Amino acid sequence: MPTSPNDKDFPWWLVAVVAIGIYLFWQVLTVEAYAKVLGTLRKGIWVTIYVALISYVMACVLGLALAMAGLSRWLVLRQLARFYVEVMRGIPIIVLLLYVAFVFAPALLSSWNWVAEAVGLDPIRTRDFSLLWRAVIALTLAYASFLAEVFRAGLESVDKGQIEAAEALGLSRWQRFRLIVFPQALRIILPPLGNDFVAMLKDSSLVSVLGVTDVTQLGKVTAAGNFRYFETYNVVALVYLTMTISLSLLLRRFEKRMRQR
Repeated sequence: MPTSPNDKDFPWWLVAVVAIGIYLFWQVLTVEAYAKVLGTLRKGIWVTIYVALISYVMACVLGLALAMAGLSRWLVLRQLARFYVEVMRGIPIIVLLLYVAFVFAPALLSSWNWVAEAVGLDPIRTRDFSLLWRAVIALTLAYASFLAEVFRAGLESVDKGQIEAAEALGLSRWQRFRLIVFPQALRIILPPLGNDFVAMLKDSSLVSVLGVTDVTQLGKVTAAGNFRYFETYNVVALVYLTMTISLSLLLRRFEKRMRQR
């Protein structure tokens, strides 16, 4: 099997990144200012991972549903799926975060409270709907539109002859999808799905505009308090680089194993 030039290249970029990372980690271990910043950011790391993971899982579910609607035999479903994808892809994520947090969420709660009062349930106050979950909803809605295109391309790549053969064997639509189409499509869409998760991890930093205490928000608060912008944002960058590069390397290894099967 022929290999591309990139397969033969020694990863000097990784050596450079590791060297910079070792230097910054050494600074964290030996310089008190760096150590204090990392101690402050530590709890924000878990918030960042939580927001990215929950948003991504929900976006995958919604994106797969949109992809299947886009490939539906029903014109209305296809048009609705295309409408959603095009609109959401055309809105910047930071605008969508603000819209969901301060327009969509209050409107949703208002509608819910109207129904709750009609059936005798207690209303929910707007401030009880946490900004963290508003951010999760916004990221889910945004990334579902991108993942829908990934899923759609993967589903369409499956040879139609196999689907027709499965239909001739008497398999139902659900069985054909579960046993024939999705397993083959999954091998194709895994790389872009992994790339989108890395992108989600980085874009989760945008939730700081809502005051969610992720790494970026804690970094801004810390820098505003200690005026050590150089040290603080070096540590913020180190945290994100450590998470994204580690995840990227794991995904590359996983993809390589999948290709070898």
